[in-house]
Amino acid sequence: MAEKQKHSLVKSGLRLSFVTLLSRILGLVREMTKAAFLGTGSYADAFGIAFQLPNLFRRLFAENSISVAFIPTFRSYIEDIHTEEDKRGTQDFISATLTLVTFLTTLVVLLGIIFTPLLIKLFYGSADAATVPEAVFLTRIMFPYLIVVSIAAFFQGILNGVDIFTPSGFAPVLFNMIVITATYVLAPHMANPARAMAVGVMAGGCVQALFQLPFVFKTKWHISFTSLKKAFTNPGTIKVITLILPTIVGMAAYQVNDLVSSTLAKRAGIGIYSSLQYSLRLQELILGIFAVSIGSVILPDMSGLAKKKQWDEFSGMLVRAIQIITLISIPVTFYSLITGREIISLIYKSRNFTEESVQMTLSVFRFHMAGLVFIAINRILSPAYYAQSNTTLPTAGGLLNFGVNIALAAVLVHPMSGSGIALALSVASFANTVFLFAAMPRTHSVNTKKIVTSFISYAAKITAFSLIASVPTYILRPFIIRLFSGHNRLISDGMPVVLTACIFAVTGAVLLIVTRDPIAQTVTGKLSRRIKK
Repeated sequence: MAEKQKHSLVKSGLRLSFVTLLSRILGLVREMTKAAFLGTGSYADAFGIAFQLPNLFRRLFAENSISVAFIPTFRSYIEDIHTEEDKRGTQDFISATLTLVTFLTTLVVLLGIIFTPLLIKLFYGSADAATVPEAVFLTRIMFPYLIVVSIAAFFQGILNGVDIFTPSGFAPVLFNMIVITATYVLAPHMANPARAMAVGVMAGGCVQALFQLPFVFKTKWHISFTSLKKAFTNPGTIKVITLILPTIVGMAAYQVNDLVSSTLAKRAGIGIYSSLQYSLRLQELILGIFAVSIGSVILPDMSGLAKKKQWDEFSGMLVRAIQIITLISIPVTFYSLITGREIISLIYKSRNFTEESVQMTLSVFRFHMAGLVFIAINRILSPAYYAQSNTTLPTAGGLLNFGVNIALAAVLVHPMSGSGIALALSVASFANTVFLFAAMPRTHSVNTKKIVTSFISYAAKITAFSLIASVPTYILRPFIIRLFSGHNRLISDGMPVVLTACIFAVTGAVLLIVTRDPIAQTVTGKLSRRIKK
């Protein structure tokens, strides 16, 4: 049974990861487009802040509500369908949830548009006050994005609840394509490129929701609204609200966390906020491909195992997911610390993204990458708690994360500028990981000793392998850089990235194969079977 789950998790994760990889690559192209048109100047800061505000609420209404509450509740409804009445009850729950999400997000958008000038002034000091009106204008264009992206997340919840993952993984691909296209097409005809990107964000959000709709129809569940009274009194939505309420404090802390960090960055000087955002996008490329994918795949299955109280299988699935994330995130961290300059130059350096922008982004990127493994592990541990309908402990971890991050950021921003803010995030993520592991015995269900011991031992092994793989990469890097210097950036930066990545990957792969690593064996086994076919 455990072996079957291991193969199923790897298979589902690889399938979703492939689609998500395409999305994240295009997301990176979107950031490259932003870097080319806006650089690290005042318009880049204005667009980043304007886009951040609806995103803050999106995490509450979309990601938080769907992952924490809707999917586990919807899954329990599906598993209890035995009669037509049960089916009607499930349909009523779907309609009530859609009504609730649409009503709340519309209310927030209306209030957000009205109070945008006050919200924007929180970020700006006197040094860059001239771009405040533009930031207000951009925010008002993009605030309605909250409504459509929340509906898109609701559709994703339905699909993931019935084990359909690919359409939801592909929807962001369309979003990124539309934002990129809109920027290139509309920028010459608008006051500045930031406005073109803002229009693209709204258009992309609408397509993101509409694309998933036909797949939802194929599940035979209807998309309809109901009265607000029924929406707030439906037993399913009451359960969803009950599950969400403990997380409101944690999510509010997260929002304030992000808000304060952004304010500190914006007030630290022009370009600091943008450089942090460019660095985070590179970090999220890895997190989005693997951590989010694995988290999305395991949540429905874990919810089912928790409902059946199959705790051995539950613990085994969690251990496997943590090992997969560890195998990916630790080597990527080591490699990125060695070749960060070439990666940033290759991806971003063009037009308005100058050598100064590269250096500014590199200084924060190194500290962001130091916390990659902990952020990735948190994206796996939190769904494990949610699957058990336990939202209190992840919320407490969120509060700890908030406190550590804000305290350190406030202290470090003056001596270290943006690097201090990045370091604060990494340390806070580490504290959150320690807390989530330490809190496991309180669940009285999972095998805490097995999970923690397997993580520490496996992380130690992968760290040792990464150190070994780093040696030839570090030694050969200067020679490879000199060999390709003097050409355009695709050659002078691209070839060193490709060749050093090959050296690092081959060395690591040999170590994994020689030591008969279980994850490596699973992947190579699947590849060999496909080749034989």
